[in-house]
Amino acid sequence: MNAPLPKDGQPMAFVSAQALRARMHEAVNDPHLRSSFRGAMDFLMAKRAAQFPDEGELDSLRDLSEHIRQYSLSRLPDLLEQLEANLTRNGVQVHWAENADEANAIMLQIAQRHSARSIVKGKSMVSEEIEFNHAMEAAGIEALESDMGEYIVQLAGEKPSHIIMPAIHKTKEQIARLFAEHVPGVDYTDNVDALIQIGRRVLREKFETADIGLSGVNFAVAETGTLCLVENEGNGRMCTTVPKVHVAITGIEKVVEKLEHVAPLYSILTRSATGQSISTYFNMISGPRRGEDKDGPTEVHLILLDNGRSQAYGDDQLRKTLQCIRCGACMNHCPVYTRIGGHAYGTTYPGPIGKIVSPHMMGLEATHLLPTASSLCGACGEVCPVRIPIPELLVRLRGEAQSAPHADPAMRGQGAGHDSLLTTAWRLWARVYSRPGSYRAFSWLATRFRALAPKDQKGWTASREPLLPAPRRLRDMVRERRS
Repeated sequence: MNAPLPKDGQPMAFVSAQALRARMHEAVNDPHLRSSFRGAMDFLMAKRAAQFPDEGELDSLRDLSEHIRQYSLSRLPDLLEQLEANLTRNGVQVHWAENADEANAIMLQIAQRHSARSIVKGKSMVSEEIEFNHAMEAAGIEALESDMGEYIVQLAGEKPSHIIMPAIHKTKEQIARLFAEHVPGVDYTDNVDALIQIGRRVLREKFETADIGLSGVNFAVAETGTLCLVENEGNGRMCTTVPKVHVAITGIEKVVEKLEHVAPLYSILTRSATGQSISTYFNMISGPRRGEDKDGPTEVHLILLDNGRSQAYGDDQLRKTLQCIRCGACMNHCPVYTRIGGHAYGTTYPGPIGKIVSPHMMGLEATHLLPTASSLCGACGEVCPVRIPIPELLVRLRGEAQSAPHADPAMRGQGAGHDSLLTTAWRLWARVYSRPGSYRAFSWLATRFRALAPKDQKGWTASREPLLPAPRRLRDMVRERRS
């Protein structure tokens, strides 16, 4: 039951940013998509607001969560070493991967060592980030999503359009057609309960026969060597206990020092993400099956992935990107995301968080247009539970992309969007406007020769009237009135 690839035969995760405008135009002109996303985002915003009736409590919890994440990041190298030592002591095998290829190679080695032919997956955005499914399928190993939303988009050959609700862009009729086309022996039905039962039946069989279970990690506790997994469907618990081998994969930034640091992060994560006071399941994994344990895997692995995170970590301002706990609240409140959906961005992580995370993972060569897909209204920063200053980081990334390339860049691909002509024009503008005499002369000429203003002013006139100098300067009108 391998999912088909998109129509162009390529995985959808890393689509060229050069086509961003075309994808956004297509999304904006899709009335069904705009309507469904608007309704879904309004619903999620209302649920989140209902979870925080006390503004003071919310501010205190956000402050605490921000401090925990910043403290953890300030000690990241030490905490990662402590995590590895304690996990190893608990019987977990720890692997380090610098990039997506290394992570997939490690997973493939584990699978081949166990002669694995099938892997059942819990929800993991990091596995989406590294194109895990396609890498395994290329090696002849089935990788099946068990989260219902992920399972739906896998059948459709798509990427998740939201990091919390992967199939939020799908209608029940579209899902019914997918099941009828791709699940053997299933007739068309758009009854939601029936569709859920079909998915549960298929996945239950896969849990029982899978050779390896793969999961993500929400928090990794260095002090105890514990992997924490937040979920609602129970598939995460099945993936981590039924197969004989469990492999967890996560970014290096997910580590915290103590178990007591998890509680506030968990509290604000669930309320910010889905408007729940608490999730249905919270799994804490500290090693393989021991002694007389009646369930659990006999072998547990953790893959710690860098994939550009060290680049963000190396800059004091950009490091704040790594505070993210992947709640998706910034997407739900973003006026751009709510109109175009997740697929328009063309990256694994869409929305505001994707615009500041993806440049580190993919380089600015491929993503320099992403930070411009924002109104800088500040809604994302206002709702972020760990207070990531997303608007400030977007401005920083725009500067990195547009500045002239130099020898020691803070980011890979720095200067990818640099335009020498545009830079010269802005420098000339700054020189004219910083000198009163030059400004007066320029404004006098502009009013006299206003008819020469170009009708095509690039991005401005794509949706606006051309800018045209006024026929008379304000200073001239004021002088006349005084006289």
